[in-house]
Amino acid sequence: MVGIGEVLRLEFTGPDRMRQAAAAWRGIAEAATVSDSVRVPGSGLVAFGTVAFSAASEVPSTLIVPRTIVGRRGSHTFVTRIRQADEPDDTARLVPSRRFGDEFRISLGAGSETADGYVHHVEQAIERIADGDLSKVVLARELTGRVPAGADLRRVLTDLALGYPDCWTFAVDGLIGSSPETLVRVEDRTVGARVLAGTASRGTNADTDQKAALALVTSSKDQDEHQFAVRSAVETLAPFTRHLTTSEVPFALKLPNLWHLATDLEGGLAGDASSIDLIDAMHPTAAVAGAPRAEAVALISELEPFDRGRYAGPVGWVDAAGDGEWAIALRCAQVAPSGAVTAYAGCGIVVDSDPAAELAETRMKFRPIVEAFG
Repeated sequence: MVGIGEVLRLEFTGPDRMRQAAAAWRGIAEAATVSDSVRVPGSGLVAFGTVAFSAASEVPSTLIVPRTIVGRRGSHTFVTRIRQADEPDDTARLVPSRRFGDEFRISLGAGSETADGYVHHVEQAIERIADGDLSKVVLARELTGRVPAGADLRRVLTDLALGYPDCWTFAVDGLIGSSPETLVRVEDRTVGARVLAGTASRGTNADTDQKAALALVTSSKDQDEHQFAVRSAVETLAPFTRHLTTSEVPFALKLPNLWHLATDLEGGLAGDASSIDLIDAMHPTAAVAGAPRAEAVALISELEPFDRGRYAGPVGWVDAAGDGEWAIALRCAQVAPSGAVTAYAGCGIVVDSDPAAELAETRMKFRPIVEAFG
């Protein structure tokens, strides 16, 4: 789906930002008059959204309703036009296509968290875990750069979409990326999610690649990290579902540059919870914060010398029925109106983590966004 223009923008901050968004969206959907003959997920009234990771973030969380949406779902291609009730019904309104802008390539360099600083903070986190303060924490670092004035960011999106076809490629309010992880998907009272935790580099040939995948699925460190994340997701979704099933064992998910341990969850939704209500309950997951949640979030705030903004927060869409699809904003960068670019990558730290290896893992995770921009 591609949204063009903006008929409505809602912004939320603070610890109740997602609850505020869910309530506001219910009111808008109830008041809206919707004519939808297509009736597939994503048709009709839709808002695109992105949520700040931290309740204390200065970056607002947003729901944006475009004026025009062009979408495709399976064999259905559709156009949705949205207007305020007091605006004229311009059925001819469409935005003409335009050619890509000039090519550009930029370099991304260290932000406020240097490589040495990241290693030091990982060491501190391991000490805290060994002391019993928590079981896991996810620490991130950033890279920064600047795109030229008027840069056509569709070039970045095209590189990501073509290079990572099995991922969520997104661009919402300047947040651009390709995430491998579905936070939650709600459709016709069915809820689904994909949990990723545990990472390995792809091999340089078929033999070493297979060995890398085998090493990942047999790694006690990665399996422990993965189970933290799965338990967190199951415990969070259980109150909202009539039943919930998971993959029997984690499987190795192959991406162009990485292997991930993955588990799929699926269940029947109970009650009238919307997809925004579910992301409110699930965020932040153990995969992007740690466990226990409160202790991990507090340690992130203490050790990371920057505001994550919307990195590792939910990004996706919601329709008038409350159904929608939300990913975790990973392998991403925030592009400010000034052209400033901040990219993010993080790793799950447990008691037997190796700080140098965690730094190397962040470099692997930066690769999609670094290559798309540079």
